[in-house]
Amino acid sequence: MDSGAIRRRLALGTAVLTAAGLLALAGPGSAEAASYCSGRKVRTLPFSTGSVQVYKRSGYVCAVTFPKRQGSRKSMSVSVQARGSRPVADKGRYTHHAGPVTVHAGRRCVRVEGSVGSGSVSSGWILC
Repeated sequence: MDSGAIRRRLALGTAVLTAAGLLALAGPGSAEAASYCSGRKVRTLPFSTGSVQVYKRSGYVCAVTFPKRQGSRKSMSVSVQARGSRPVADKGRYTHHAGPVTVHAGRRCVRVEGSVGSGSVSSGWILC
């Protein structure tokens, strides 16, 4: 094997490892949220300190809040409210996520809110 072939194989190996590392570090995302909520992901609500993943299945809406940086305890919350009903919320000091919170919305609109520390997001009425 000549030196050009060795360099190409090393470059390919490095590219594959880099891509695998980037996928692993892609942040708290749908794979982790999917283990808490069933159904299909319908929204991601990003904000300065985290994001809220929203899932829907058979009239049920589920949401989980994830911080951008996991590990230390932070004040986190997530709430889901079907129009005409009271919000269902999970609030506390967590290291990995707040929620999941699930409500039966049927065909009604829902409002999803989430926060991590000083950052927060509110969806307004969605999924109508």
